[in-house]
Amino acid sequence: MFWKLKFPAASLFCLAPFTILSIASTSVFADDPPSEKPGTKGNGNVTIGPDYTLDPDLTDRGNPKGKAFQFMMPLADSKIFRGDDSTLDPKKPVRTERKISVYIPAAYKDGTKAPILVMHDGPGNLNLVRNALDNLTISTDIERKLPAFIAIAVENGGNDSKGSQRGLEYDTMSDRLARFINDEVLPAVLNNADIKAAYPKIAFTENPWGKAVMGCSSGGAAALTMGWFRPDLFRRLITYSGTFVDQQDDDAADEAKYPLGAWEYHSSMKLIENSDKKPLRIFTHVAENDNRAKDPEETYHNWVMANERTAAALKAKGYDYRYVFSKATKHCDKKVFEHTLAETLVWMWRGYVSE
Repeated sequence: MFWKLKFPAASLFCLAPFTILSIASTSVFADDPPSEKPGTKGNGNVTIGPDYTLDPDLTDRGNPKGKAFQFMMPLADSKIFRGDDSTLDPKKPVRTERKISVYIPAAYKDGTKAPILVMHDGPGNLNLVRNALDNLTISTDIERKLPAFIAIAVENGGNDSKGSQRGLEYDTMSDRLARFINDEVLPAVLNNADIKAAYPKIAFTENPWGKAVMGCSSGGAAALTMGWFRPDLFRRLITYSGTFVDQQDDDAADEAKYPLGAWEYHSSMKLIENSDKKPLRIFTHVAENDNRAKDPEETYHNWVMANERTAAALKAKGYDYRYVFSKATKHCDKKVFEHTLAETLVWMWRGYVSE
């Protein structure tokens, strides 16, 4: 039997300026709101399809290009995800190192504090994001413009689902992934020799409203979890085909608190409903024919049901949210990204005030 818990207040909105946070993790986040005013344009539920086209702003339109970098991070060097957790299934291989792919747009000025977009399952859709940056950071349309954020695509630790390193990283209900990205990946990007040679004064914003996370499937659930557990670090969250289902390892220590994993966000414990509203801006999506779309509730594994309930909970709680339901599509469908990603990024960054 499972029960609802009332969680203590995590944050309050007010009209004071930002409290600046260091890159090091902290267990307390600033209650101060964004100074930007995103408004409500694009908020709410949207249905698209069944016809899809490639958005021209996600193609190479001949605009100035930024610089791309890649480097590796050995798992053995990590203090957070070494690839040796006791919950891992020995039959599921773990990477010895993970690839980090970075794109710095031409619009970025060395020495300024850049906003960032962390992308799970890197490199993933980095090519689409690169084109969006090239085209929309120089847009003259104020309603369709992006800040010069730096895209950081992080490869997962390997394999999938329960017992895997990827599952451990993405499906666990804790702040562990947020700490890994903040404490290990971001400093590694800032200190990479090739990046430093090209941008000697590169810096990231300390403003949590300048830090976005994007993912699909378990990577989407991970995006929400990073912001949910650490809104002091990441506040703009993009989830496609989010795995808001019971996919946390059965023997994870976090099972004691969250026995149904990410299913607890919208059902059972109803974390979104029963927790104080957090300072987050959230995009969610599900496909009509997403994973296990016809499964009964008691499986805790129906993606459509999970995402519909998540969107309903966000709406009821008064979050700035956008929920896209895509007809005639499947899980993490490429044509959905090609049709929506530019608009999703524009909506996600609405109101951001660059430093």
